[in-house]
Amino acid sequence: MRALRTEDPAEIGGHRLLARLGAGGMGVVYLARTALGELVALKVVRAEHAADPAFRARFRREAALAGRLTGRWTVPVRASDADAREPWLTTDFVAGPSLAEAVAACGPLPAASVLALGARLAEALAEVHATGLVHRDVKPGNLLLTREGPRLIDFGIAHSTGATALTSADTIIGTPGYLSPEQTRMYGGQVGPPSDLFSLGCVLVYAATSRPPFGGGDALAVLYRTLHEAPDLGDLRHLPSTARELIARCLSREATDRPTAGAVAAALAAPHAPVDPRESGTWGRQAPVTDGTGAGGEGVADGGRTGAHRSAGEPPASGPGSGVRPAPEDADHWLPPAVLRLVADRAARALDPPERAEPAHPGSGGAEPATVPQEEAGTRPPSRSRRRFLLAGGAALAATGAAAALALGRRSSAGGDDRVLYRIGLQTDLTGPLKGVGEATRRGALLAVDAHNSRTDAPFRVALRVADDQGRAEGARAAARTLLSGPTPVSAVIGPTSEVTLTAAEPAYTAAGSAIVLASYDGGAMSPTAKHTLYVTRATQLMQAVPLLYYLTSVRSVSRTAVVHDRAGGSVAQDLVRDLTENPPNEGTTSVHPVDADRDDFTAAVSAALATRPGAVVYAGTSPRRAARVARLLSSARFAGARVGIEQAMGPAFVHDARKSADGWVFGCARTDTTAATSGPAARFAAAHRERFGSPPAPWAAEAYDAVGLLAHTLATLHRRDPVTPGVLSGALLGQRYEGVAKTLGFDPQTRLLTWKNTSFLYEARAGAFRFLGRYEQVRRQ
Repeated sequence: MRALRTEDPAEIGGHRLLARLGAGGMGVVYLARTALGELVALKVVRAEHAADPAFRARFRREAALAGRLTGRWTVPVRASDADAREPWLTTDFVAGPSLAEAVAACGPLPAASVLALGARLAEALAEVHATGLVHRDVKPGNLLLTREGPRLIDFGIAHSTGATALTSADTIIGTPGYLSPEQTRMYGGQVGPPSDLFSLGCVLVYAATSRPPFGGGDALAVLYRTLHEAPDLGDLRHLPSTARELIARCLSREATDRPTAGAVAAALAAPHAPVDPRESGTWGRQAPVTDGTGAGGEGVADGGRTGAHRSAGEPPASGPGSGVRPAPEDADHWLPPAVLRLVADRAARALDPPERAEPAHPGSGGAEPATVPQEEAGTRPPSRSRRRFLLAGGAALAATGAAAALALGRRSSAGGDDRVLYRIGLQTDLTGPLKGVGEATRRGALLAVDAHNSRTDAPFRVALRVADDQGRAEGARAAARTLLSGPTPVSAVIGPTSEVTLTAAEPAYTAAGSAIVLASYDGGAMSPTAKHTLYVTRATQLMQAVPLLYYLTSVRSVSRTAVVHDRAGGSVAQDLVRDLTENPPNEGTTSVHPVDADRDDFTAAVSAALATRPGAVVYAGTSPRRAARVARLLSSARFAGARVGIEQAMGPAFVHDARKSADGWVFGCARTDTTAATSGPAARFAAAHRERFGSPPAPWAAEAYDAVGLLAHTLATLHRRDPVTPGVLSGALLGQRYEGVAKTLGFDPQTRLLTWKNTSFLYEARAGAFRFLGRYEQVRRQ
């Protein structure tokens, strides 16, 4: 669900428009509200398609036929106007994820869910065919999942029985990967109900395996395999043999060999009801990255669109003799918990549609963010003078595996380069309190974009849309609207950089299904476990003790540790104290010596700590100046043991105030320092940064570079799917492992948190500066 654009009307046919649900070659789908307050999906056909009188006549006839559908697994047409300048129709609104989204995010469905899906979808098709229609685009993107059952949507390209396969000499209706042989122009013949049964077989294979039976990739190659090769049914062994045989019959090349929809419904109905898929133990695995929605057909809207589309009322019960029993009283047993959470999330979004995107007013002084000019970074070909930098940067990016980048909007790129152009978003603070971090992340992201675009082997180019949120909540909300609106909204965003801006912008990105990749801020109290579009690529507060424990155990062999607990550090300090007391270095002892937040004198606490004769003293706090006081007291006492802290205390004020007492202090930190590298991708990145910007990379530049790389790496596995929806991209991130210039990025499939091992670094204060020691597990005592 995306915000309305400035060019969208306020209402159509008496329906007030609330948000965009999708858009494609034929038109746009809106979330709208009727005069009675009911939510509907309103589909508008573009005027250029409606110029043909025959098209309008067919639209009128098919809307009337679709309006007769009353089955519980279909979404009927409620109203339409074929005579409008841009013909439109409305259907009930269904707040549920598509099958494509669910499988991409959670993996293949368990057997019981596949059988239930097949029975109910076949029942829907039986009614469609009895009405005199052929759907012609049955695919995962056109199946929405609800607690009660699936809903078959998008009758905007449905045709009456007996229609030919083409609407024009060079157009195939439907989606390769789910097309029947008779739907392809080269095969010829009439398209009738058996065509939908072939597509049904493809959908069930995808639901059970996360792969369509004729593979993915180039559309023509998929069509060729559909016509000339046997379907891949090797991974259906977990289904009953009768179901496997039925799916194989649906995929028969000859239409006359396929079963009817009613026969499929009757055959699949009986086995599925008694089984609760939540007990199968197979749901929740990350799906292999495959082409789940095919290569993009032409419907009223994009077939792989995100989530919500189309129903509001409780569907009527099926009639006698339908072959499928009514849903059990506890209807959500047909779906496992993971997808039920997606259903609940879509329902919540429908209640809070995003605000209309208003045009920006530069210089107004309000909440509008400063953005990159309309010609975005990365859309112009590189000048000759920058060629040497780009080659160096391209080598660095290629060495880390980044091979693509992303956005929902695509167009041909500028300047004579005919490769497709993709966009990513960067929301950061360029003019507020964290402008140093913001500029560093902007430079790192730009470097990754330019490096990618310099590669002649890259199949497409990348552009970066930058929005300055000014470090303020109002600016953050405006920045999110900017990045999610316009003709080419981004489908994933790097940033924001603070708790205030993340809290303000997150609802808009979550509503759009866009991945939020945090490169410098750790998310605070906002957990990726609860926010399934949030990915944090830096070590978080939960991991802050890991590098310190390693250093004190493996490098310094400390058995007695004293912790000076600065209560002014809040939960950050408290969590560190807890971790060090519950897991003492070397399984030794840990003593804690607190200092109240309103006290500046650490003398008593340090004296008590030294009285325990520790091998190490830890400052558990977040203030560089208060840490410096501890450093001076330890130096005065001639303490020669290890002295450590966390990155929040590792500021310039620490070395300034502590002076020589700072020397030898070691800090755990979530960011790297590529300027210390002498070879490899990190060194190439640092060299490219110097050449491009005239200075070494600042903190968090490398992490932003890797964030672009992670998204690009993920999109490279998905780019043959058209379109790649934000939800599909966000779900696919969870299963990735990416070798960046700073560290290896991967996520725990259960908690969705960054894999903690080997993702933090150590620094040592020396001679008024902080010297990079390396990734913590690579540090040895000198």
